[in-house]
Amino acid sequence: MAIRTVYRHGSPVLAGLRYRGREGMFAWLLHRLSGLGVLLFLVIHIFDIFLMGFGPGPFNALLVLYHSWWGRIMTVFLIFGLLFHAVNGARIIIQDFWPRLWRHQAKLIWIETAIFLPVFIWAAYLTLRPLFG
Repeated sequence: MAIRTVYRHGSPVLAGLRYRGREGMFAWLLHRLSGLGVLLFLVIHIFDIFLMGFGPGPFNALLVLYHSWWGRIMTVFLIFGLLFHAVNGARIIIQDFWPRLWRHQAKLIWIETAIFLPVFIWAAYLTLRPLFG
């Protein structure tokens, strides 16, 4: 049975999906996942705004869910997705404007992490603080 190839040099179709490791692969994967998470939030947000058309009852019932303990935890996931997607996107834009920086991608990802983590931890703390008193 022949292996289907895509590239001119005969590389298998799935060769491009193989794990390459290191910081760049994790940043690539998290960027895609956070983008999908933000899209999911946008769909849910459009739906809850749509509920306003049915009066304050259904909309307020949904707001009660948002202010529950698990709603706050989901908000932390949203903060993670939005913040990571923004910081990682800014790094990619900077590297696109200055192509020489691609050589230093691993260092830039660590700088991105140093910016992202304190901001995320502080935002998560502020979001979850009402749950603990």
